[in-house]
Amino acid sequence: MKLIATLAAGATLAIAPAALAQTAPQTAPATPPAPAAPAAQAAPVTSATVTDAELTQFVTVALEIEKIRKDPAVPEADKSAKMATAAQSSGIDPVRFNAIGQAMSTDTALNARVQAMATKLASADTPAAKQP
Repeated sequence: MKLIATLAAGATLAIAPAALAQTAPQTAPATPPAPAAPAAQAAPVTSATVTDAELTQFVTVALEIEKIRKDPAVPEADKSAKMATAAQSSGIDPVRFNAIGQAMSTDTALNARVQAMATKLASADTPAAKQP
């Protein structure tokens, strides 16, 4: 299901600027910010480091973002803000969301978990799955 990989990549790119912009301070700080910690110190995102809860949040957000992206009723100018709102309301940190999306391209086990969860959530969202 390459759709989910494409969807996740697109969702990652779509929410990153909007979500981070909404959390950025509106005024410049009086002192320069401290240098960011080197990336090597951060734990790499792998299938083993992504919890089931994070996976569910990630896929839920990615599917919601894809709906927003494809919705012709939503003006293009409003899509980025709606995507950021969807990401924030899920409870997943935008940085973590992006890290999971990027890790999917190299971690086949993580990609398989995302695919399985997306299939599960998508099938639960279909009308046939909701009927008794």
